[in-house]
Amino acid sequence: MTAKIEQLHELAEAIGLARTWWNADGAEQTVSNASLAAIAAALGYPAGSAAQIAQSLAQVDAERRQPPAMIVTEAGQPTPLPASLARAELTGEDGSTMALPVEGWTLPPVAEPGYYRLSLAGHDLTLAVAPKSCPTVPDFAPGKLWGPAVQIPALRGTNAHPFGNFGELDEAVRLFSARGADVVAINPVHALFPGNGHGFSPYSPSSRLYLNSAMGAPELLGLPPLPARKGSDLIDWERALPRRLADLRALFESLDDTTLARVAKDNAPHGDGLRHQALFDALDVHFRAQGADGWQEWPEAYHDPDGPAALAFAAENAQEVEFHLFIQWLARESLAKVQADARADGMAIGLLADLAVGVHTGGADSWQMRDVMLQGLTIGAPPDPLGPLGQNWMLTSFSPQGLKRSGYAPWIQTIRAALSLAGGLRIDHAFGLSRLWVVPAGEESSAGAYLSYPFMDLIRLVALEAHRARALIVAEDLGTMPHGFAEPIAAKKMLGMRVLWFERAADEGFIGGQDYAPASVAMTGTHDTATVAGWWTGRDLEWAEKLGRLPEGSSPEQEAERREWDRGLLWATLTHNTIPRPEPDHPEPVAMAALRHIGHSASQLAIAPLEDILAAREQPNLPGTVTEHPNWRRRLAAPLEQLLEEPGNAARIEALDEARKE
Repeated sequence: MTAKIEQLHELAEAIGLARTWWNADGAEQTVSNASLAAIAAALGYPAGSAAQIAQSLAQVDAERRQPPAMIVTEAGQPTPLPASLARAELTGEDGSTMALPVEGWTLPPVAEPGYYRLSLAGHDLTLAVAPKSCPTVPDFAPGKLWGPAVQIPALRGTNAHPFGNFGELDEAVRLFSARGADVVAINPVHALFPGNGHGFSPYSPSSRLYLNSAMGAPELLGLPPLPARKGSDLIDWERALPRRLADLRALFESLDDTTLARVAKDNAPHGDGLRHQALFDALDVHFRAQGADGWQEWPEAYHDPDGPAALAFAAENAQEVEFHLFIQWLARESLAKVQADARADGMAIGLLADLAVGVHTGGADSWQMRDVMLQGLTIGAPPDPLGPLGQNWMLTSFSPQGLKRSGYAPWIQTIRAALSLAGGLRIDHAFGLSRLWVVPAGEESSAGAYLSYPFMDLIRLVALEAHRARALIVAEDLGTMPHGFAEPIAAKKMLGMRVLWFERAADEGFIGGQDYAPASVAMTGTHDTATVAGWWTGRDLEWAEKLGRLPEGSSPEQEAERREWDRGLLWATLTHNTIPRPEPDHPEPVAMAALRHIGHSASQLAIAPLEDILAAREQPNLPGTVTEHPNWRRRLAAPLEQLLEEPGNAARIEALDEARKE
């Protein structure tokens, strides 16, 4: 038994599974052998017996001896060849072989970043040569830049819609560019499940390669606008998304031949991948009407995108597939128009897109790219003080082995798709480029383990794609940082995030903005944190009490007392107590001071959530909740243009803009 366990541990190490990890308190934790075996099996390395483990170890060894599909290196430096290529073998007349030591074989430096075909000993592969770093803020404009972060569905514009789309985003871009902003950070706009009113979280997409088709704005492309629909303060997604799909169908059916030809021409360069996405969406709408939630619940014959059943469905429902191709075109070209308008209006960067950490297990990416995705595993976070049972996001992502086998093609495609329509990209949970917490299907998050990823290859490819697109990269680095993460990210000049609430000193005081790293984004908050006004008034504490989420052993009174102390610490940092501290029910001056704080920070870029610009008390999302809090449902109280003209809101924008220029 001891030998088997030792072999299991050897296998875990060989495939990148960490047996130990450290929690938020710095205490070492150990993953159970049962979890290691279950995760290894899900990764394709059976570990149920000593014989299986031995076979899996032999499989790992055989994989290591296979030449890679891609070598990723850096411009201007020599590249050591992997062991599978850096080898030589002599064969004698009697057929016996002898390996020759060839340690130190390297490729000479390549000066120019790019993708190259490389032939070594008869093996053809791709050599990806990354630049030393990503583009930085000074590459776009001199000085310190700023912009808002907006939740697109929350926006209201001149047209009445139940939720904001790219038309409202275009208005927001124009309004903020006129007020001095150089960037607008947006929520993820990845493809969801068309017309599904229950799957509306932007961080649980069907595909990260394509777009949320409900966001298209036909008026931006010279087509008739969608019908006016009255909305409420909270978005009724269950009604709004099916109705939007019906409105888009009506628009599609009204198109003339010239427009249809335009759509086909624009879609042609996107090839089979886009057509597979449209086929998936058509199948999803068809089978969802019968109660299926995700492709795993479709009849098995449809599980293969290129199988006879799927191809027959595409042929028999050609018009339906064409409809989904149209609404993808509408979303893509609408977003492209927004970015073009941002640049035309003088924004140095324009849109800062957001890349979700994973995809829905039953979505289009999982269906189309099954051979490179984690199977039988979901991703999440380990237990910590904020979540004693851990978090299972019920998402999947690429597998490390699948990425390497495919020559990183799906990762390159994902980054390229995001950067094709934006001036920059925020990578959500960028720690996932180094490691992900993976959980066996059907298990609690506490049964998971950290799985390592080819970190340097992944960030070099991000840098290469950012170089090709001339785009800014923001790496979301909030939480417990993996060892060895910070230095390579800094070397690649990806911007980290400095969020007001998390920038605290050892004495629990708030850190001055002048001490923020220049290569960072200063923020008053994120979509997952309390707004400044919500924090100051204690609205977040009210939600915590209502939902039973107060810290264990604490009471509302104790938390209120702690908050009052923290208000003093925050106000001292924001104003050095040069003016009297506002009362808890008067948060507007605090929002103003917080915006000045990030404006005066050393960070090259400052981003303020729209909620803080408007001194709103409610936050867009409350992590760890699904239906208990109205996540992703809140809307602005009035059209954005009207709100930005209100004196208090206008003054806060002016204060941020002036602070950036001082």
